[in-house]
Amino acid sequence: MMADFDVVVIGSGPGGYVTAIRAAQLGMKTAIVERAELGGICLNWGCIPTKALLKSGEVYETLGHLADYGLKVEKASFDFGAVVQRSRKVSAQLNAGVAFLMKKHKIEVIAGTAKLEKGSPAPKVVVALTAGGSRTVQAKHVILATGARARTIPQVGMEPDGERVWTYREALVPKEAPKRLIVVGSGAIGIEFASFFRALGSEVTVIEALPRILPVEDEEVSKAAHKAFEKRGLKFRVGASVKKLTKSKSGVAIELEAGGKAETLEADVAIVAIGIVGNVEDMGLEALGVKIDRTHVVTDGHGGTGVPGLYAIGDVAGPPWLAHKASHEGVHCIEHIAGLKPSNLNAPIPGCTYSNPQIASVGLTEAQAKEQGIEVKVGRFPFKVNGKAIASGETEGFVKTVFDAKTGALIGAHMIGAEVTEMIQGYALAMTLEATEAELHATVYPHPTMSEAMHEASLDAFGKVLHI
Repeated sequence: MMADFDVVVIGSGPGGYVTAIRAAQLGMKTAIVERAELGGICLNWGCIPTKALLKSGEVYETLGHLADYGLKVEKASFDFGAVVQRSRKVSAQLNAGVAFLMKKHKIEVIAGTAKLEKGSPAPKVVVALTAGGSRTVQAKHVILATGARARTIPQVGMEPDGERVWTYREALVPKEAPKRLIVVGSGAIGIEFASFFRALGSEVTVIEALPRILPVEDEEVSKAAHKAFEKRGLKFRVGASVKKLTKSKSGVAIELEAGGKAETLEADVAIVAIGIVGNVEDMGLEALGVKIDRTHVVTDGHGGTGVPGLYAIGDVAGPPWLAHKASHEGVHCIEHIAGLKPSNLNAPIPGCTYSNPQIASVGLTEAQAKEQGIEVKVGRFPFKVNGKAIASGETEGFVKTVFDAKTGALIGAHMIGAEVTEMIQGYALAMTLEATEAELHATVYPHPTMSEAMHEASLDAFGKVLHI
């Protein structure tokens, strides 16, 4: 059968649209299928609009500390509707940008919901068109980039209703900030929403089932974050399991158990942020023989599903559930299809939480390294003795490095503080280049910058720290 396209990508999030662009660059006739907005969840209902909200919250929070900088402002206030509207405008601008890129690279956009059927050389893509009717296309290669959605637990009442129980989607466009808010889950999504609403004055309590917040982060960073957030008024219940959520016209009540003790918390609204599930339903995957493990498509080292011509990338293919990981996987996958030698699929992937203070990390935590039997050298450097941090009034936090003691290789880096999400890429690059302490120690860092703390943390691991 003649193929209509070389590549059809299903889903236009950061994984899908980047994959389609790279395919077009390689001379492939490409189409992308999208059932909602171009840019996917990340651009429209995730990464981008949340950062816009967080920036508004950060600026408003800063107004309460202007005296620290010799400045004054009277009767600071905010327009919550305008804050939300700004975030929507930011997403709309980038959505238009993705549409432009599709047109620039001559990628056909098919608006609709895709289902796969047996075909050759890859499964056929049957699209229920948004405008009505259907269209069937045959491609040489089909790449699933369908992403994921919020996980819920209806068994205990944690089923979003858009009124009293929200997922990230409802939390992005509320009519007003709740006076009392409960966030269930202390991963990046939960902590970011908790940070935003607290900055605008909401009374916020975060519930975490595990013994500490931000459980994927290094334990020292997790403890420092807990302390910093409590200083800003956030409340936490860790090691707490939700037994039941009850809704009423006025709010929600959550029954939980922590340390063998029962407690009931009440609030106006609850946000459920307890992870995600892959979008694998109603696409005909099982009939094709695609292996699915806990809602995620099982893939090989290049995104292959085992079904001829069918690949999967990004959130639908499993953790870490990060936009930049999806883009990286997509480029690797399409370059493999093109017969090129693609970039390393398992390159170090940094993770970021855009709270106040920010958290960023890459590679192994100290505990993970030790669990793997690696002898480590650990360095730390606090921002409180960094010149730029002191001048900026941003002395909270520290940088931590983890090195393999035998080889000197940098195997992990963990940071908490102002703008650390902009600095972590330096360590990611070092790890990608397989740098050792020798290269990091020999690198010249500009002064005065907060990034000098990265240099000092590397020096500290080998007993060479200069400024403490």
